[in-house]
Order: sequence, then structure tokens, then C-alpha cells
Amino acid sequence: MIDKLGVVTIGQAPRSDVGPILEKHLGNRVELIQVGVLDGMTKAEIDRSLYPETGDYVLTSRLLTAESVVTSREKIQPILQKRIEELENRGCKHILVLCTGVFPGLKAKSAFLIEPDQIIPPAVAGMVKKRQLGLITPLDEQRETIAEKWETVGLSPLVSVASPYQPDEQSFQKAAQSLVEHGAEVILLDCMGYVEEMRDIVRKRSGLPVILSNALMAKLVSEMV
Repeated sequence: MIDKLGVVTIGQAPRSDVGPILEKHLGNRVELIQVGVLDGMTKAEIDRSLYPETGDYVLTSRLLTAESVVTSREKIQPILQKRIEELENRGCKHILVLCTGVFPGLKAKSAFLIEPDQIIPPAVAGMVKKRQLGLITPLDEQRETIAEKWETVGLSPLVSVASPYQPDEQSFQKAAQSLVEHGAEVILLDCMGYVEEMRDIVRKRSGLPVILSNALMAKLVSEMV
């Protein structure tokens, strides 16, 4: 019997943008079961009940309509924990949180709970060492929390903004150019919503190595399943 890999997005599932990247690296070794924190909710409901308050940790993700939404970590984390429990009850032995944000206190009973915020920073830090890291992130409001996350691995990355959910080539070119001008030597697309076409734009514009977060996680997860 093929093992089940649970994937929980902070948006709505299935993720037609990121799902193919996971499948590309995982092949047919696992049954991919996708669920979303915002499944079954309308954009109006999400904006009304989950929008960030002052001081909240800000997140963004994608709906099935391809619209983007902005939410509060503090408000969605209880739902995220519930989705993890649902996946475990469905027999998932490995559960991947499809977000690079920090979620303190998430847990699973016996499944391997794979949280990108605990894996990507140390892995990238080990690769870049003393070189200057540049990040592209979806929202300007995330700059402060991103800085805190990377301080834990001794890095002070440069940050530019380009949303994967409102994509246009010019915004990615501008973000890449800004990072180059400020001295970046390696670029990380620091959100699970970025796709390979966006990486190609940034790589072409910058001439630098560019790391795609979801591809990195898919390759690492492929070694566990």
C-alpha cells in the first residue's frame, strides 16, 4: 500500500500552482492528500473573520478562485492544528505544512510533522555561509517577522517584495534588480506560492543562484517517504 503524504496549505486546497512541483519530485511513491485552512470559506468570510489586527503575524495565501487573501497567524493557527489532526486521522504518516511562516506549538500525535520554517533557514544558511542572502517575499508587512526568523541562523538577509498571487514579470524583475544592487549573492523565494516560472525570471534578471522554497522542501521530503 502506498503511504499517504498530507499537505496542509494556509489557503485553499488543492493547490494547482504548487501541487505539480511536489508531484514532480515525489513521483508516485506517495498518495498526496491536500487540505486547506481556508477550505469552504468565501473571500468575504475570510476578510471579515481572519484579517490581521495590529501587531499580528501577517500571512498570505491563495484561494481556489486564484484570488489572494491576507490573514492573521494568530487567527488561523487553531484551524491549521485541526487540519493536521484531520490528516493524521486519515492515515497520513507524514504531514507537510505548505507555508514558510513560523507557527509555534504545532504538533502531531505520531506522524512526522514537517515545518518549512524549521528546515529552510538552517539548510540555506549552510549553503550560503558568509555570502549575502537576498529574499523575495509576498508582502512588505512581512519584513520584520522575516528578519527575526533568519536571525536565528545568523543571517541578515536583504528583502524585496513580489507577490506570487498577483504575479507580473516586472515586479519580479524589479525585486531581483534591487537585491543585486544591494549586494545579494544568492536569492531565496521565501514563500511556498512561488513557482518555477518566477524563479526563472529572477535568475535571468539577477544572474544569481535562486532557491525555490517549495522545490527544496519537496526534494527533502522525498527522502523521507
